[in-house]
Amino acid sequence: MRALAAFFILLLLGHAAQSQVPERTIEEIKTETQARAERGAYPVIGLAAADVRDALAMITTRERDDWAHGFSTIAERYLAQAGAATTDAARDAAYVKAWRLFYFAQWPVPSSDGKRAAYRHAIDAYLKHAALLSPRLEVIRLPFEGSEIVAYLRLPATAPGTRVPVVMAIAGLDSRKETVAETYNALIVHGVGYIAVDSPGTGEAPLKVGANAERYLSKLIDYLTTRPEVDAKRILVHGVSFGGYWATKLAILERDRLAGVVAQSPPIDEFFSAKFTRDGTLGNREYLFDLAPAFTAVVDGANTVDDLYTKLPPLSLAALGLLGKPTAPMLLVGGVKDTQVPFSDMVALLKAGDVPKDAWINPQGGHLGREAKGWTDGVIFERVIMPWELRRLGVN
Repeated sequence: MRALAAFFILLLLGHAAQSQVPERTIEEIKTETQARAERGAYPVIGLAAADVRDALAMITTRERDDWAHGFSTIAERYLAQAGAATTDAARDAAYVKAWRLFYFAQWPVPSSDGKRAAYRHAIDAYLKHAALLSPRLEVIRLPFEGSEIVAYLRLPATAPGTRVPVVMAIAGLDSRKETVAETYNALIVHGVGYIAVDSPGTGEAPLKVGANAERYLSKLIDYLTTRPEVDAKRILVHGVSFGGYWATKLAILERDRLAGVVAQSPPIDEFFSAKFTRDGTLGNREYLFDLAPAFTAVVDGANTVDDLYTKLPPLSLAALGLLGKPTAPMLLVGGVKDTQVPFSDMVALLKAGDVPKDAWINPQGGHLGREAKGWTDGVIFERVIMPWELRRLGVN
């Protein structure tokens, strides 16, 4: 998996900046959403195609609350099913479906009254599902700069006095701590815990995107070292998409405290340029819709898309003087055909510094390395990311 000759072949493929195209119309969004639901593709992973079809039938405009209403209406059906269920298994299944639908009702970010309400319902449904988990999921609330950090901690059941490794899973621009928590439940059976957290500007994060917003993630590492159940020498970080940016910063700034870092399609340098904002972000078709407005909502001080042209460039790791600094051991995961984060950013990170890095690069992959068939999100996690993490953590 080490990026050697194959990596340099991939370099020749480069990255072609995407010409700006108009955002999808509502009919185009509906058609594409249904197509993705039929094949189980992001961001409708886990949603039944029939439920998506019913929700889309209620949506006739691009108004954000219209979208929220359609998917929230279907989600409420499953809340009713959960209330009428006679077994924990049936109740749990209904809560999971309700959570996923409410989550998609607020997608990509809760930027209207209806979407904010859907997000609150999504959290509530998820926590009702989590209450049925064993071992339990603990909601962590830490005071932070006049606000609070909210994270989910779940540790495997162990003998008294046993310390377990933990992965900090950082969500991306439009995923949430609930999303990455569901993914990382797979590690519990291996004796590995996780702490799931929203990335800056998203979900319940206490800070918006800014030059040193990762400081609350460092605070979570501080917290983990105080837990007697956690092996402080075996803490690992995984960041997804924009979460990969924060994971990479932690790999540099917290390298002495981390056993390893997985960065999946991390923005590094070119991504933050005004040119890429114009050519690769506005109207991006790999993204379902509203990529640029989603960034506007999470970046500190950005009120319009035009603000991104000045707010994003200072965040580049090169501009911050961090690119090339020593890192914790890293696994970089991505796709050459990624249009949401330029492949040149993966190349820049792989080439920088003198610390060897592992890499899994899909020549046919898009964002996060995924393909429509074969290398899906779940397959990449199960076959690439989780095995690397277990090896780094010394778990058989």
